[in-house]
This record gives sequence, structure tokens and C-alpha cells, in this order.
Amino acid sequence: MTRCTSAHTTTNGTAADTGAPPAHGRSRTAPAQPLAQPPRRPRFSSRAAVLGAAALALSLSLTACSSSSPPDGEGTGPADGTGSSATGSAHSPSTPSAVAPAAYRHALTEALGPLDSALRTVDGARDGGPLNKALDTAAAKADTAARVLQATTPPDDALTGNGQLASSLSALAQDLRSARGSGGRCSASPRVALGMAGGPQRVEQAGRALSALGYDATLRLPRTERARHRRLANGAFLRDGSRGGLGRLTVKNGTGTDAVMTLTRGTRTAFSVYVRSGSETTVRSVNSGSYTVYFTTGEDWNGTKSSFTRECRFEKFDDRATFRTMRVAGGTQYTVLTFSLNKVLGGNAATSAVPPGEFPSSR
Repeated sequence: MTRCTSAHTTTNGTAADTGAPPAHGRSRTAPAQPLAQPPRRPRFSSRAAVLGAAALALSLSLTACSSSSPPDGEGTGPADGTGSSATGSAHSPSTPSAVAPAAYRHALTEALGPLDSALRTVDGARDGGPLNKALDTAAAKADTAARVLQATTPPDDALTGNGQLASSLSALAQDLRSARGSGGRCSASPRVALGMAGGPQRVEQAGRALSALGYDATLRLPRTERARHRRLANGAFLRDGSRGGLGRLTVKNGTGTDAVMTLTRGTRTAFSVYVRSGSETTVRSVNSGSYTVYFTTGEDWNGTKSSFTRECRFEKFDDRATFRTMRVAGGTQYTVLTFSLNKVLGGNAATSAVPPGEFPSSR
């Protein structure tokens, strides 16, 4: 250090650095730069005292230097002059130690056992209330298992697989809750919903990866059902009341899904007709009167619930459809109407969404 070097070079074994008067009455040579007159100190009684003071000053200077100078070849301390021992006393934060393979296998069993039991209950539950209750229970167990695995530090070879399994269990919990059947219109079967969800597949993949490393992470996932695509024939009537008029109604379905159009008079359904995507149909012999025109679109027609099970929309035309039949000179005049379910250029019929519970029954 620069400070130590200066102490060695300016000390010559005399009292020059101590401010003591010169020995033997000799005067000191003035330095190149004028210095302030040192304060007057008492004279020492003997030469030995003067030399002793000089030796003491030299000893203190060397001691101070040796205490702050590191050994040759080693790094210096911090700029504030503190010794290396202060730096050595600092400790880096400790990290959790990975558990042994046997301990990790036990942790997997403890975390996944309750979930596996809950999933088996889902597998055997009846549709409706029992199945919904089983789904809720399994979702809670999946969340718990995910938290346990997130707090576990696995062996190095299972680090990636453990993280993937924990995240997939969280996704499974959300899918189990979303699969609950509402029992209303546009309600897919919970088993169909699970079959279309991504959580179960992710859990299965993560479990296989860990099992291949010797860590059993298999779960018995509940059975699922494939999505169905039930349709009626184009122009099929779901409900057909008495028709004896001369009115004519043409329905064009330019949407990407099938549709059912329902006409009501008051609270009674006059008729409901099925129109496939990209097709049109014509209903003849419509009685005279004013009708409210409803339509629903979607995929997979469930005849029991009179509703599609996926991608459902429920709407109605804001303007009523009025059919008239009258005799005119030379014959009879009657109403012919065309409704397009998709937006068309120059169309003049506005529509509004209808709550599923307010949509008229087509049966």
C-alpha cells in the first residue's frame, strides 16, 4: 500500500519523524518545501532518550504497516483499509439441500396418494351431483399435491420432472373444476370436458418421465369420453304445431355451426326447425299472425336437453315476423319472409342475445 511505502522511505533511524530536537546540538536541514514551525517540546535529558524515541517511532510505524499490508502475492483488502478477515467472515445464504432418492420417493407417495384416491372416486361417480362433488374433492387434492411438490427439493436427476409434475397438477385442478356440469343448456358432459382438457395429458406425461427415472409418479386418471357431434337432418322439425296458412319462411344458415330456429306466438312455440351449417330450409303453410323469432347455434345437438352442448349462442331477432294472408283482386296475397342467421350485406334485421334460461323450449 502506498501509505506503508511512505513510512519506510522517510524513516532513517533518527528523530526526524518524531518532531524531537536534533541530537548533539546539530540543526536539521530545512526541507525543500517550507514547513510550519513545529510546536516547541521539552528537550530530552540524554541522547539515549532521543534514540529511544526514534526507535519507538520507527517500531510503531512498521507495526502499523505490517498489520495492514497483506503477504506478498495475495490480494489487498478493501479500499477503506479494513482487513481481509472482515471479508472472510461474511457467509453466502444457504440453499436447501436436495433430498435423497429414497426420501423423494416417499415424498411423492405422500403427495400423490390422496389425489390418486380422489381421482378413483371421480372415475366411478354417477353423472350429476355425485360426479360434481367428486370433481371438487379431486381438484382440492390436486392443488395440495402441487404445493407439496413445489416445496420439495428433489434429487438432481428429478429436478426438471418434479417441476413439470407440480405445474401439471395445478392445471389438472383447474380442469377438474371447469368440468363440473351445470345441468343447464349448453352443458357438455364432465367426462367429455375432461377429455378435451390439457391438464390430464400433462400429468400423465410428467408422471411417465419421473417413473422412467425410478420415481413412481403414476396416477389413475378418471375415464373420459370423446366429444360427440350429434346432428339432425337439415329441415327436420323439433316441434311442429298446427300449420294451415299460406305464409312461407325461408331460413339461411351461413354460420359455421348448426342452428335451430324457433317461432313463438305469446308464450307458445309454433314450430322449431333444424338448419345445418351452410344450408337453408323453407317452412311452408305458416299461419297468419305476429311471431317472435329465436335461434340458437352450436355443436353437438343433445335432444334430451333440446340444446347444443358446445359453442352455444342464444339470440332473437329484434323485429317480429308478421304473416298475413288476404284476398285481393285476382287471387290471394300472402307473406314470404327470408331470415339469414349470418350477417349479410344490406341486411336490415338486428339481433339480441338471450339468456339460456329464457330461450323457448323446442320440444
